[in-house]
Amino acid sequence: QAISRTSLRKELADSLSSCRVLVVGAGGIGCELLKNLVLTGFKNIEVIDLDTIDVSNLNRQFLFQKKHVGKSKAQVAKESVLRFCPSANITAYHDSIMNPDYNVEFFRNFQLVMNALDNRAARNHVNRMCLAADIPLIESGTAGYLGQVTVIKKGQTECYECQPKPTQKTFPGCTIRNTPSEPIHCIVWAKYLFNGCTDDIPKPGPYEINFTYPQIVFFVLIFQNQLFGEEDADQEVSPDTADPEVAWNPADAAARATASNKDGDIKRVSTKEWARSTGYDPVKLFNKLFKDDIMYLLTMDKLWKKRKAPLPLDWTEIHQLGEEAFGTGLKDQQVLGVQGYAQLFHRSVETLRSQLIEKGEGAELVWDKDDPPAMDFVTAAANLRMNVFSMNMKSRFDVKSMAGNIIPAIATTNAVIAGLIVLEALKTLNSDFDQCRTIFLNKQPNPRKKLLVPCALDPPNPNCYVCASKPEVTVKLNVHKTIVQALQDKILKEKFGMVAPDVQIEDGKGTILISSEEGETEANNNKFLSDFGIRNGSRLQADDFLQDYTLLVNLIHSEELEKDVEFEVVGDAPDKAPAPSVPEEGKNIANGNKDSAQPSTSSKAAEDDDVLIVDSDEEPSSSTMEASPESSNRKRKHHDADTDATASKRKRLDQQPADDDEDIIALD
Repeated sequence: QAISRTSLRKELADSLSSCRVLVVGAGGIGCELLKNLVLTGFKNIEVIDLDTIDVSNLNRQFLFQKKHVGKSKAQVAKESVLRFCPSANITAYHDSIMNPDYNVEFFRNFQLVMNALDNRAARNHVNRMCLAADIPLIESGTAGYLGQVTVIKKGQTECYECQPKPTQKTFPGCTIRNTPSEPIHCIVWAKYLFNGCTDDIPKPGPYEINFTYPQIVFFVLIFQNQLFGEEDADQEVSPDTADPEVAWNPADAAARATASNKDGDIKRVSTKEWARSTGYDPVKLFNKLFKDDIMYLLTMDKLWKKRKAPLPLDWTEIHQLGEEAFGTGLKDQQVLGVQGYAQLFHRSVETLRSQLIEKGEGAELVWDKDDPPAMDFVTAAANLRMNVFSMNMKSRFDVKSMAGNIIPAIATTNAVIAGLIVLEALKTLNSDFDQCRTIFLNKQPNPRKKLLVPCALDPPNPNCYVCASKPEVTVKLNVHKTIVQALQDKILKEKFGMVAPDVQIEDGKGTILISSEEGETEANNNKFLSDFGIRNGSRLQADDFLQDYTLLVNLIHSEELEKDVEFEVVGDAPDKAPAPSVPEEGKNIANGNKDSAQPSTSSKAAEDDDVLIVDSDEEPSSSTMEASPESSNRKRKHHDADTDATASKRKRLDQQPADDDEDIIALD
């Protein structure tokens, strides 16, 4: 209020007290933003967040205290902010912004929407809702010391989806189960061993033979059941029905297995059922996962003709070595030896077993990166598997970063970005839209000793499949192998961000392929697209009434897609957008974006963090910056001619001093 009275023009100060704004997200940025808004003079604020407060939030989300753990972030944030300004009118929603209740009419109640989100799906959704409602949106993000703020206005600027974003990295199931080659493969394996993935990893087909233990078929290769937890919703392991490298005969493999099937009482047993039958005996689990299962893998001869074969571990042999079990340095940053991780595995299994017993019959545990026993189990299991497959083992800190897809959050970064959001909000509400900028916060000063660098806002991408006047996209797939369910879930929902699509075939009959009304078209789900007369050149009209969004989908039939690729987007939007540079492993930046994480203790960390920023005489446009920070340690290259972004210099803006004109990195 003091800021509003003394620093702002009276007209603007008055408008702040009357306008309604929506804050989406009450986490790291959201807490700082809400505080800034009420102290600036905003009086009518609505905030929405689905999350509850966790202990790990308390180091940076200052509106929360230990007594608030487990409570709604939005509600507690409201109560805390009202202590700064009791006269403010704040409404809190403990809900998902993607709930159909928050439709276009809901968004039209606001003069401005401010995103403080941590995931791409919600960002895409809010972007579309603001476009449909024609309400300005201020988008923001942080990643460690990096941050950015931009303004999105329908018809005047690029929307959030105008430029393609790198997709979350997934791994073929056969790589995770059979032939891991990177530490992340072992970490994903260990995480799913705890949590389970009954849907994400398919039934293994030829691997699924009915034997009894110790004939080693219900081992983790199948992964049909987890050890401790419930199904995990993360999409980290891409489905794969069989490993094409193996091409083995189940009968032959069975004959080569170490055990025999002379036992007449043959039945199918999952890893979880067997673990329960042993009372979760840590030694038996260890020998099964890291000895028996590995010996079984070794029977698949073809896998090891061109790669180094795994080396089984035996509990007794390891403890006869007398190896040093403890590392040096901070506890979380120690890299233990094999014996040390074997002992950690033993302790974590015993602790998790006790937790299951306390919860009672049929209980399940939920994996949480902030739960020490669960994190110990994943750290130990992942590192032991790394050793089996001859990889360098990782510290607990590194494993946690990758298993939790964590990008370290810095409180001061959130504070700076929240302040910039308010500044852009004031320009927008004051109708000074030509003064709005995309602003980047860099980790290191550029050659002109600037950490904050403004960029001119880019105009809409005419080929954007979201904000173009007639959104259209072309998808290449095999109509004889793609089922309707995959079209709905993987293409329309996952790839194109729809929430509840309705799909009609443009065949002159208006055939309804998918309906958002429950039960209307469920019978179509498992049918192939070709069953409905869909062929090369067919067109589908997909409507999402919640988002007030229509997308025309042109289909190209192809039987020559690459291995593990179910479809390709070949429309103008992805093809003509600037292609990001090849990313370096684990260096993907976005505000809490759960696509990947950079282990901070890795040997590459220091190199990746050294950002080389090229000096420029022009105020840059955000589209001329590098598309992602993965390439931030290299000089910016001129884009290809079809991006028409940097072939010619942009006109210098008179209102910007030369000191503020630098090339910078752009955050996803």
